[in-house]
Amino acid sequence: ADNLGSLLENIVKETGLDLTAKSRVCIARDTRPSGLQLAEAVMNGVKAIQADYQDYGILSTPQLHYIVRCINTNRLYGEPTEEGYYKKLSHAFLKLQTTSHTKSEIKLDGANGVGADKIKLLKSYLGNSLNISVYNDGTQGKLNDKCGADYVKINQSLPEGIHVLPYEKCVSFDGDADRILYFYVNKDNEFKLLDGDKMSTLIADFIKDLLMKANLNLNLGVIQTAYANGRSTQYLQHSLGVPVSCVKTGVKHLHHKALEYDIGVYFEANGHGTVVFSDAALEKIKSVKSKEMSDLLDFIDLVNQTVGDAISDFLIIETILNQKGYSLDDWNSMYSDLPNRQLKVKVKDRTVIKTIKAETETTSPEGLQEEINKLVSKVAAGRSFVRPSGTEDVVRVYAEADTRSLTEELAYAVANKVYDLAGGIGPRPQAS
Repeated sequence: ADNLGSLLENIVKETGLDLTAKSRVCIARDTRPSGLQLAEAVMNGVKAIQADYQDYGILSTPQLHYIVRCINTNRLYGEPTEEGYYKKLSHAFLKLQTTSHTKSEIKLDGANGVGADKIKLLKSYLGNSLNISVYNDGTQGKLNDKCGADYVKINQSLPEGIHVLPYEKCVSFDGDADRILYFYVNKDNEFKLLDGDKMSTLIADFIKDLLMKANLNLNLGVIQTAYANGRSTQYLQHSLGVPVSCVKTGVKHLHHKALEYDIGVYFEANGHGTVVFSDAALEKIKSVKSKEMSDLLDFIDLVNQTVGDAISDFLIIETILNQKGYSLDDWNSMYSDLPNRQLKVKVKDRTVIKTIKAETETTSPEGLQEEINKLVSKVAAGRSFVRPSGTEDVVRVYAEADTRSLTEELAYAVANKVYDLAGGIGPRPQAS
């Protein structure tokens, strides 16, 4: 807190901000009880510096991002209201729908968060185009408690509060509706997850197909982190012929890298992601008169380019599945994920771990990377990396291999090397 003033002064200097210019702060909150008090604190702070603000009440995080973008582009991006958000997305979605496929029920896990309320509001703009049933809508349970995208991803299991029959289409939002995952169970009642990797490959495939049919050459790329499943990277590069960039963990790294492409698709494996289109790409798309490019322009309006948005991404995926006539099982069959495992190792000091190459290799402690390389070389389709946590003294271990048993062996072998060479504390990592 002592150096807050100097830090703010540096930001002003580096960004060239004009402190005399009129400013406006856009404020919104989610459904948590603390939201109102926090919003009031922000309003009081804005008043103290004699700036303007507008309170938009309860919104999802991506909806607030959308409104700010609309204001900063003088409404070129859209109408800066919650209703404007629904109208823009629904108009684009309805234009892209085909009528040849039946509308099966979609079971949506709202994580007892703001997204549950907002998807209900959106439904009134969609007519009968989607048959959505919302569960974990906040009327009973607690936010993210045994439900939501994080719970589904980490536990690789169904959220509580939903009964799922084989091959029913299911969707899970996270609490503030900026992440989304799809899932289903097969005829043997096995849980199947379609995560951010699956979404980025489906979207890249769809966009590339439109570009090829229109004979338009644009630089399309997919941005991933080291946590992306190796099979997704192989599928993108070898089956689709789409370049893949790997960056450090964190949405800001993915977003910045995506801006280097004409069209950049980025998703973290946890389901947070979107698509960004350069101004130059947009002009080229507009210049080509074809059904495919007309569809792509509507698709662009369906995308919230400002940030990962569960509602926008939901409509994107539903559009692609509808146009391709895919079930979730069809989509999942595009490629098969390698089994993967994540572990945490407690250490005295996480800063002893130094990484390079988008956190896929270590340079410290000495000898650790060599030991990881040896372990990986012995395993079919093996890959493993370690990185320090950003918030606690633990080292995160990721491993994947050709089979579940090999993956478990590799993960725990690497975790033990971290324990030995990076100052592990507490019980030694071992399979339960």
